[in-house]
Amino acid sequence: MLRSLFKSDPRLDQITAEVSRQLCEGDIVFTAIDAFLFHQVARGTGSWCSHVGIAVQEKGEWFVLESAVPVVKKCSLRRFIARSKNYQVEVRRLPQVLNPDQVAQVKLAAAKRMGTFYHLGFDYDSGRQYCSKFVYQVLEEAVGFAPGKIQTLQQLIEENPQANLNFWRVWYLGFIPWQRRAVTPASQLDDPRLITVIRLSA
Repeated sequence: MLRSLFKSDPRLDQITAEVSRQLCEGDIVFTAIDAFLFHQVARGTGSWCSHVGIAVQEKGEWFVLESAVPVVKKCSLRRFIARSKNYQVEVRRLPQVLNPDQVAQVKLAAAKRMGTFYHLGFDYDSGRQYCSKFVYQVLEEAVGFAPGKIQTLQQLIEENPQANLNFWRVWYLGFIPWQRRAVTPASQLDDPRLITVIRLSA
């Protein structure tokens, strides 16, 4: 999959072009990172999705603002989609398209968080970021819209009994912090207030 980042891939180029034609700044872009940890994130939330970012445009080119390992950064839309399993991508939009002032506020809120390290324990209340927390906080700060829902790990597991508890016990060094608060990409993907713009996979 990663080789597509560096050479021509007609299907990736087609998907990127289709998404680009329908994007508006501030749209939320969902993907499925093809790596073991993120497979467990998807399984543990009952979703295909494990990663999320915010679309912005600069000099006619589309980028995605994201909290990725190791830090918050900006990447090209093509690269963002290329990291997704089978190039699966879904774009969802806030109830109203953002106006230029709101877009500027989104970029400002994101800029404050650029370079912040990733939190591999997915702790909403930490000083670090992770993808869905970044999207939640940036949009809440910029436009007053907080996509998804914050819940404890206990609530999350109760809603998703298919989660691999053995994996998460190991991941948390033997003890799952049940009262830790988190916001998931799945809760944002399923937010009924958002409007689906496009859904694609190879």
